[in-house]
Amino acid sequence: MDDAIANKLEQRLGRLHAKQRLGIEKDHEAQIFGQGINFFHIENWYSVHSLIRNALKLSGIFWRGHRNAERVQVRHNYIRLRRLPRAFNGFTLLHISDLHIDMNEGAMRRLEQLLPDLEYDICAITGDFRGPTFGPFDEALEGMKRLRSNLGKSAYGVLGNHDTIRMVPGLEDMGIRVLLNECEPISRGGETIYLAGIDDAHFYRVDNIEKAASAIPADAFSILLSHTPEVYRHAAHIEFDLLLSGHTHGGQICLPGSIPITLSSVLPRRFGSGAWKYHNMVGYTSVGAGSSIVAVRFNCLPEITLHHLQCC
Repeated sequence: MDDAIANKLEQRLGRLHAKQRLGIEKDHEAQIFGQGINFFHIENWYSVHSLIRNALKLSGIFWRGHRNAERVQVRHNYIRLRRLPRAFNGFTLLHISDLHIDMNEGAMRRLEQLLPDLEYDICAITGDFRGPTFGPFDEALEGMKRLRSNLGKSAYGVLGNHDTIRMVPGLEDMGIRVLLNECEPISRGGETIYLAGIDDAHFYRVDNIEKAASAIPADAFSILLSHTPEVYRHAAHIEFDLLLSGHTHGGQICLPGSIPITLSSVLPRRFGSGAWKYHNMVGYTSVGAGSSIVAVRFNCLPEITLHHLQCC
C-alpha cells in the first residue's frame, strides 16, 4: 500500500484504528483467495459472474436486463418525524447507494444527467463505491470524482462491504466526509440535528453504533447512515429517528411484482427495499443506483432517492 495513504489514514483515524481496519481487510483478502469460506461467496467468485452473464445471454434476456440497469429512477420519499426540529421542516437529503461505479458505466452516465437538476440540502451515500470486493480502486475514485462535480456542497458517506478503507483519503479529498463510526452536527435556523455513520456492518463487521452515537445529546433528532439495514434493531434501541441504508439492491433480479429471489442479507423482507418502520424509528433501504455481480436488473429498477423531512 502507498505510504502516503497509510500516513493519511493514521492521521485521520489514529494508528490503532487504521492498523485494525487494514489488518481485517488483509485477512479477508486472504480468505477470498482460498483460505476461508469467503472464497465461495458469489461476490468474490468471478468465474461464477461470467457463468451467470453467459447464461443470461444464451437465454436471450441479458440485454433487456442490462438496459434496465441503466434506467436510474429518481424517487421521492416524504417522511413525517415527531422529533424533527421546526427549522428542518422541508429539509431534503439526496440518498445514493451501491454505485459500484467501475462496473456500471451506463448507470453512471444516467446519474450525470439526473444530478444537476435535483434540489436538496445534503447528499448521503451509503456505501459500495467500488465494484470488486478487493484489488485496485483507482477507477472507482475517478468515477466518483466525475459524479462529485454534479453533487451539492455537502456530501457525506459510509463505506460498504465492497469498499476498502484505503479509499477514504481520496473520497475526503474530493469533499465527501466519510463517517467511520462518527457523527456530524448539522445546524439550521439556530437548531441542530445529528448525522451519524458507521463502518461496514455486513462483511467487515467493524461497525460501532455506540461510538457513532456517543456525541448525540439525549432527545436530539438523529439520522444514521449504514451500508446495510441489518443493524435496524441496534439503531432503533439507541433511538435514532431515521436509518438510511442500501446493500440489498432490492434483490436486483426479482420476480414480477418486485419480489426478490434473494436479498443476501439477514433481515425481514419488508426491510429489503423502500420505506419501513421499526418501533419509533423510520427506515429506508435503497435498491441502489448501480448493480452488483452482473450489471443487469429485472423487475427492480435502480434508484436515487430524495427524502423530504417534515415535522409532525
